[in-house]
Amino acid sequence: MRVLIIEDDSEAASFLVKALKESGHSADWAEDGETGLEMAREGGYDVLIVDRMLPKLDGLTIIKTLREEGKQTPVLVLSALGAVDDRIKGLKAGGDDYLTKPYAYAELLARVEALSRRTVPEEQVTRYAVADLVLDRLSHRVTRGGEAIQLQPREYRLLEYLMKHAGQVVTRTMLLENVWDYHFDPQTNVIDVHVSRLRAKIDKSFDRPLLHTVRGAGYVIRDGSE
Repeated sequence: MRVLIIEDDSEAASFLVKALKESGHSADWAEDGETGLEMAREGGYDVLIVDRMLPKLDGLTIIKTLREEGKQTPVLVLSALGAVDDRIKGLKAGGDDYLTKPYAYAELLARVEALSRRTVPEEQVTRYAVADLVLDRLSHRVTRGGEAIQLQPREYRLLEYLMKHAGQVVTRTMLLENVWDYHFDPQTNVIDVHVSRLRAKIDKSFDRPLLHTVRGAGYVIRDGSE
């Protein structure tokens, strides 16, 4: 995966470049908005990481310009502005995801890797499968080992999001933003309750678990035991 980081904080940018390379990815850095826009225009990047506040050209203007020019490279917006209205502005400008500073690198990497997988338009993906667990997005039918599993609407959305990111650790913040739409306080136990209910339905009656808790990080659905 090739990533372009547009960030004016040299220390933060250097850390990201080093960490991404250690994770097996390629990373370039632009320290101002104008340079970043030109580099992004050249193409060849799988994901852009764009700081919102930049010298010469702000991050949202970069994203809007690229989208107006037809460039659809996935963009992760970084910002110290974490209010819901600020996030909405970032997404409406054309950003694909929004991460508030300070952030955990593990979460940033998870989000970047998720964005890099968007090679097939989401509307064309009609089926997710992990081992013998299958989710059909057209019929909203879930089966495991051929047996139908009845889920409540929120349980279905939770499973759909986890299966969309199969093999990837999904954080509580990601679930709150994408399954609960910011409606709950991050400290609520609503996620734990729903994960527990979902696990009971998709794992309890089967030999090997697919839904795992990663302590201190989040949850992952994958084939195989922990």
